[in-house]
Amino acid sequence: MSLHVEVYGQGEPLVMLHGWGMHGGMWGDVVAKLAETNSVHVVDLPGHGFNAGEGQNVEPQLPYSLLHSPYSLDSITEALCAEFSHPITLCGWSLGGQIALHWARRDPQKIQRLILVSSTPYFVRQGDWDCAMEAETLAGFAAALTENYAMTLRRFLALQVRGSEGERELLASLRTALFSRGEPDLAALQAGLNILRDSDQRKELASIEQATLIIAGERDTLTPLAASAYMANKMPNARLAEIKGAAHAPFLSHPEIFVQHIKDFMYG
Repeated sequence: MSLHVEVYGQGEPLVMLHGWGMHGGMWGDVVAKLAETNSVHVVDLPGHGFNAGEGQNVEPQLPYSLLHSPYSLDSITEALCAEFSHPITLCGWSLGGQIALHWARRDPQKIQRLILVSSTPYFVRQGDWDCAMEAETLAGFAAALTENYAMTLRRFLALQVRGSEGERELLASLRTALFSRGEPDLAALQAGLNILRDSDQRKELASIEQATLIIAGERDTLTPLAASAYMANKMPNARLAEIKGAAHAPFLSHPEIFVQHIKDFMYG
């Protein structure tokens, strides 16, 4: 499966992976700021953004099997590996962070550094894991997709900015950008929720040895700050950068601070 990738600037390659139901355009103004020092590769994940439509032959039914899906973690990682042949710094937001963790463990020679934004090793709350979303909430999103996926995505946007400084303005900006690259494939949306539901990478964190920057919003309710602190504690070469007043999209609410954290991590 081919990927739509936009490249900005010159220098060391920085690859950016967006979150569930989103696309590369959601990164906003931070791309131009990062392109001042880097060659920034903004990816539309399979079935999202300008890649939507390639998976229309996949049956969008629940329960959705990832065994032979072009939207499984392994399939997405294989597509990314084919796209990027040289060592990179990899930045993943939310679902993109799950993909980034998987790719970094699978191909440590290619992923030189790792940046995890509003991410978590496990998205769903369990008995031994309480810094996560309730399973029933995620199941509700999955059920609602088949009825009205556009409304479901808009509800998800509201959760991303809840509690953030400038919440109302951020939500309006996200809603404007949401379908600016077309509508995502329903099968990709369903498969992405399954990844969030099923992918538990807590045990693998200790084996990810790349230098890692973990950026977390103080007010994030989707992937709480405690999940980022857990990753920073378990990964051998990770450090945590907390952004005060930010929720799940710190690169939109606090772009200058976000960019400075990345530049300090890469060049400081």
